[in-house]
Amino acid sequence: MENYNQTSTDFILLGLFPSSRIGLFLFILIVLIFLTALFGNLSMILLIFLDIHLHTPMYFLLSQLSLMDLAYISTIVPKMAYNFLCGNKSISIIGCGIQSFFFLTIAGTEGLLLASMAYDRYVAICFPLHYPIKITRRVCVLMIIGSWIMGSINSCAHTTYALHIPYCRSRAINHFFCDVPAMLTLACIDTWVYEYTVFVSTTVFLLLPFIGVSLSYGHVLHVVYRMNSAEGKKKAYSTCSTHLTVVTFYYAPFVYTYLRPRSLRSPTEDKVLAVFYTILTPMFNPIIYSLRNKEVMGALRGVIQRICFVKM
Repeated sequence: MENYNQTSTDFILLGLFPSSRIGLFLFILIVLIFLTALFGNLSMILLIFLDIHLHTPMYFLLSQLSLMDLAYISTIVPKMAYNFLCGNKSISIIGCGIQSFFFLTIAGTEGLLLASMAYDRYVAICFPLHYPIKITRRVCVLMIIGSWIMGSINSCAHTTYALHIPYCRSRAINHFFCDVPAMLTLACIDTWVYEYTVFVSTTVFLLLPFIGVSLSYGHVLHVVYRMNSAEGKKKAYSTCSTHLTVVTFYYAPFVYTYLRPRSLRSPTEDKVLAVFYTILTPMFNPIIYSLRNKEVMGALRGVIQRICFVKM
């Protein structure tokens, strides 16, 4: 590892890209993924806003997921790209705290939002007659606000701890963003108590929602299997498989990363896994929800036709 200035109060992000042609290729690939994620999520938000047929609780929650994914990838990639282009890998301790706060807030909030989306599909398929009563716009707003509040409180606690512990080793963080567990490897003090809180937070915000989502979809698939309507089965299977794909891409690498003991973790593996939930998932979500959803594709065709008609 390179030797960095030990007297500076700034941190050094070692990054994701090696200083070679492979690094340049990876950089270009990440930038293209970033632009695709921006376009896809902005398009999804705009499409849901413009098409009245998508003004339902399910798509309202989906628009919030796209908004979170926009904020998520924008918290990580621009700084990473700037560091690579300028050759300056430093980040101030305040900048590191801000990045860590937004990352943890959005990570926890999105984990809870995905559980809310699973609950929405559970009620819609298992209790269709009760759906308009149980899942209203007000309920959706409360679920979203609750997710943001819980995510922010959790993030504030972790970030505050990370900024107030003494660092006496190298300031070089072996990651491409300010991930608190990666920062704590540089701490002067024993951080076993904090590592326990990471385990608790991961369980509450990721593992328990993932278990809840899995159980709810298990019940949903049982109900779908007993349906008499072939068209209803097909639509329900399509909706469930879409959401399960998104949930697995998000929860699995996150849970695997943060529930492992420090002795079993490696910086390289952590960075590879982090690419999935910080960069790839925000790109995949709008693609999965659009390509596998007839209502979204129909709304997209309708908007394109209206734009073409206006131009003519």
